[in-house]
Amino acid sequence: MGAASSQVELIYIWDRATVEAKAIIVVLFLFSIAAWWMMIFKAIQMRRARKLNYFFGEEFSAQKTVLEMFDRKLQVDGCPLYSVYQAGCVQLDARLRGPTGERAKQRVSLKNMEHIKRAIENVVAKESLKLESGLILLAIAVSGAPFMGLLGTVWGVMSTFAGIAQQGSATMSAMAPGVSAALVTTVAGLLVAIPSMFGYNWLVHNLRTFTVELDNFAQELVSKMETEFLADE
Repeated sequence: MGAASSQVELIYIWDRATVEAKAIIVVLFLFSIAAWWMMIFKAIQMRRARKLNYFFGEEFSAQKTVLEMFDRKLQVDGCPLYSVYQAGCVQLDARLRGPTGERAKQRVSLKNMEHIKRAIENVVAKESLKLESGLILLAIAVSGAPFMGLLGTVWGVMSTFAGIAQQGSATMSAMAPGVSAALVTTVAGLLVAIPSMFGYNWLVHNLRTFTVELDNFAQELVSKMETEFLADE
């Protein structure tokens, strides 16, 4: 009975809403779908990246030399740590090979190691940006949706009072339908912003964890490369 009554109320409020309020509610509804899709997509993406990072970290810790997995042509698509490792190993391998294309050198110079380090840092930045992509949509939902709802409410209340002024009747029965229809846009804005806020904060926390993990791995990778291949000068 209560659910049916609430449904009837929502239908009544929707019928009493102005065209502008209905347009704002539709936009907020579409925005809500986009925000939920982005939160689910990023959650799946970060869960997969975390799982792949864990397995790659186990393999990396178990190998005896830095280039062991690289020489095995191991492929771990979608793993941020592997992308960093692959970029560093490609640069190192290129500097260890001689004119014939074979890996003839055993050491690299400090200058070459600096080039390798910069290449690794570039990939760390790219992987961080890849994980961060899409969060701007949630940030817009958090900050913009309440204001869109407020715009609809103010517009609706303004239209209601304008209609009352023209009719010359200021009774509660004349004001209540228009005001309630106007307030529903604020509710719609909050229904978009609140879940987006929780999702955004959770994703940002996980993103910071990934960024720290990438930075730590990059430093560990460079350290192992220097230990094995940096020439004494």
